[in-house]
Parts: sequence; structure tokens; C-alpha cells
Amino acid sequence: MTESVITEFAGSQRESISRIYRYDVSGVRVLDSHDHIRRLYRFDPSSSTMTENDPAQPGKILRRFAFDNFGMLEESFSFGHPPRTFRFESGGRQIVMREGGNYGAVGKMFSFERNGVSATAFGRNGEIERVYIFDPEKETIIIRSGGWYGSVERTLVCERIDVSVFHEPEAFLQFLIFTEKSAREVETDVDEQVAKIRNTSSAAPGRSRYAYTGTRHTSDLDECPGEITTSRSPLRPALRSDDHHSPSPVRLKAKDPSDTGIDFIPDSDSSFPQASAGNPMVRERNCGVQFEKGRQSAAVEKKDLSEGRSARIPLEERFRSSREEDRTLSGGRSAQIPLEERFQSSRDEDRTLSEGKSSLISYEERKSGRRQQ
Repeated sequence: MTESVITEFAGSQRESISRIYRYDVSGVRVLDSHDHIRRLYRFDPSSSTMTENDPAQPGKILRRFAFDNFGMLEESFSFGHPPRTFRFESGGRQIVMREGGNYGAVGKMFSFERNGVSATAFGRNGEIERVYIFDPEKETIIIRSGGWYGSVERTLVCERIDVSVFHEPEAFLQFLIFTEKSAREVETDVDEQVAKIRNTSSAAPGRSRYAYTGTRHTSDLDECPGEITTSRSPLRPALRSDDHHSPSPVRLKAKDPSDTGIDFIPDSDSSFPQASAGNPMVRERNCGVQFEKGRQSAAVEKKDLSEGRSARIPLEERFRSSREEDRTLSGGRSAQIPLEERFQSSRDEDRTLSEGKSSLISYEERKSGRRQQ
């Protein structure tokens, strides 16, 4: 038999290989992404058993799995790992896993359905914990968490082996054992993913890895009007030079000749040059205006506020309308009804209370709690 290979990917994308399973008649070798053997399983068809051996010492048995017509029994030789039993129920369409032996507590239940196997953990109130979806056409096995439409935990791609084989109860138990991950292995996988993310980050210390690292194009403007330097390439003036009303062109010099040219409008992108007698329309930059000069001009231009129109209305005329209004509240219609007429109906009513049915029960019958004949 040619050796079959099952490649496991983390998530739904076939980019990051987490483990590789090399499957043949003698057993299964589980390798990590670095091609190091992490687990070693050996088959013994004569005794219907499968053993997990130590990869460093192949002769040392860590666990033994015995198969029979009723399921599978796991025997652990490691301290602190109780045995587990997997029993077929409902005509082989369900597998019940018990922790601690044949009479242990139910841990999980695996139900075989048309497209795959659903696993329900004990204590989840019937909620599916994980599903195994078999797709023979794509030769893949997808493991989802939380249900049939949950997030993809792992994707296994099979080569030179039929995926539908693992949909049978006995073969599924083998698949379940050599693909399960311990808590330590899960933690190791998480640490490797974190290390990959940190290694791919090429940002310098103190700088975001999303920061722009190319040549920056900045414009250095002088404090006062005059020559303006910019990193843009030779620019085209936005105003016509033959117009005698247009401001004088701004002198520019390019720092980076290889940069592409962009139209530059001095009136909007830069400050105005100094005003001159020949060009009175050009405004002067406020960078040269001193604080005292600005304050004095503001004080000279200050004007007194004019009184509003409401100030011309006398106070008596303002509040006359409110004083002349009649504020007396009118009596309601109920005030016209005499008190005798109001309460006459209640006095005429018969207020005598009738005796309840419990008064017909004698005291002796109540005390004894039994009905007397």
C-alpha cells in the first residue's frame, strides 16, 4: 500500500500548514510544520489494537487502544490520564465517550449524519461543540466549531486515500485519536502563530508597521514672503503671466527632479507675496504683522453697539397685555352638582356582604380535614 498523506491547515485558508499525517498499513506518523515527528501510532491487526509510542523511544508505549464489536477502550500508561471508553449506540450511528472506564461519566457524544459527524460535549445542553464534515469530491475534511455553520478550525486535505473511509465508526475512532490535540499542543500552536506575526513585522521600534517608509515630499516655506522651496517637480503657474492684474509668480525650486509634476496654485497652496505699490491687490502676509499693530488696528475699528428696537418700547407697554388678562379660573361643571346628589347613589346601594361557602363547613370537618358523611 502506498503511503497516504493528510495535510492539516489552520483555518479555512490553505496557507499555514500546522501538521502532516503520514498514513500507511503499519501506522500513522504525525509531523509538525517543521517536519518533526510529534506522535507515533502503530497498528496491530492481529490483536485489533493501536498503540501510541514515544517518538524518541519507539519501543515505549504511551497509550493502547483496543477495538471490539462494541467500540474502543483506551488504556493510558501516563499518570493523571484516566482511561476512556467509546461505545457504539443506536445501531452504530452514535458513539458515546465515557471518562474513567465503562461506568464513567459521559463526556461526549458523536452522532453520524449524512455529511459528517457532530460532537456534543456533556453539559452543553444539547449544543454542538464541533462537527467533522467529509467532502469526497474535494478530498477534504473540515472541522468546524460551534455547529455546521461555525468557524473553521482546521482543514485536512487527503492524498491517496478516500475521505469517506473515515465516515465509518471504527475508522472515525482512529481518525479522532490521531488528530486530536492536547492542551499543550494547542498552546504551542498559538505561540507559533504569535511568533510568526511578530517576525513578519518589519517596523522599527517605536514606529508603527503601517507607517509610510518612502520618500516624503514636504514644502519648506520661509517665515516671511520671498523664495519658497518645495519638493515638487517643475510646476506650471495657475495664473496667466500676461495678465497685469495677476500676482507676481512665486519662485520655486524643486528638491526631487524625479517626482511627477502636479499643478501648483500659489493663491491657494501658499501665502501671498509682499504687497507692492505696483500691485495693490496682493495682500500682505500676517507673519510680519506685530501683535501691537494688530491690537491697535482692532481698537481703532471698534464701534459702539447700537440699541435694539425693543429698547424704545416702555416697560408699561410691554407688560400691559399680561396685566389686563383675566386670570380668574372658572368653576368646573362638577361644582354645580349638590353634595347630596353626588353621594346619593352610594348610599342607596346594598352594602350587606353575603356569607361565603366556607361558612357552611362545620368546624369538626375543617379540623379533621375529611368530609363528614
